[in-house]
Amino acid sequence: MSGRSEIIGAVQAGGLHGLIVAETPFHPLDHTWPDQPADHGTIGGLPVVDCVSGAQSNDGEVVLGADIPVRRGADGWQWLVVHLTESPLDVGAEVELSVDAAYRAGLSAGHTACHLAALALNTSLAGRWRKEVAVDGLGNPDFDQSAITSSRIAPYGSVDVYRLGKSLRKKGFSAEGLDLDEVAHDANVRLKAWVAADVPVWLDVPDRGLTARRTWHCALPEGEAAIPCGGTHVSRTSELGEVTVGLTLDDAALTMRTTVRPSGT
Repeated sequence: MSGRSEIIGAVQAGGLHGLIVAETPFHPLDHTWPDQPADHGTIGGLPVVDCVSGAQSNDGEVVLGADIPVRRGADGWQWLVVHLTESPLDVGAEVELSVDAAYRAGLSAGHTACHLAALALNTSLAGRWRKEVAVDGLGNPDFDQSAITSSRIAPYGSVDVYRLGKSLRKKGFSAEGLDLDEVAHDANVRLKAWVAADVPVWLDVPDRGLTARRTWHCALPEGEAAIPCGGTHVSRTSELGEVTVGLTLDDAALTMRTTVRPSGT
């Protein structure tokens, strides 16, 4: 997760210097769905304080993160990875870019476990739907996509929040008598089996552009699951060691905390 590239642009960003290179190994924060944090590392020997998505218009204006006024892939805009540093580097210079491998590994494990946990939760809650809804890659009602309000990946873990309010009831989901311990136990049994199955995980990446629609795949024993995802992941479920979830309910919000314990820890 390192390489050399030319600095092809620089912008000011709230007192920091935003450096744009021809090619980068860094994974930026996606402001449209900020689930996976940006990579840590260095550029030209300087610490990368943050790494964000940017967009450049045809007239050369570069806009960062939430200030981007158009949707991803809009005509007339080029999407960029912008590395934020406290000190400047010269445009035209060739620099070494190095990603913190240990931090990336933790995020990759957390993100893969997050998807597996969502699929396990969907399966555990499948019997609570009274109406037909969209299904996930395993053919179960997709509670995760129907109810999720936020997802945050951390090294070796994640936190996902779901709303169980009126809109979900209208879709046909019943939370009456929901036993969180029972649901979590059922999901954890399934997660243990999936990790032990040592099945492959991969990303379908149609091209190298930042706007490419990437898809996560996992060849689970029940079938191949696929979820749209632009994050980073492990290559096999066995790399996760152990994955467990815990569920809490507060004011019609169901929170799922997923924890990864790599082998040997």
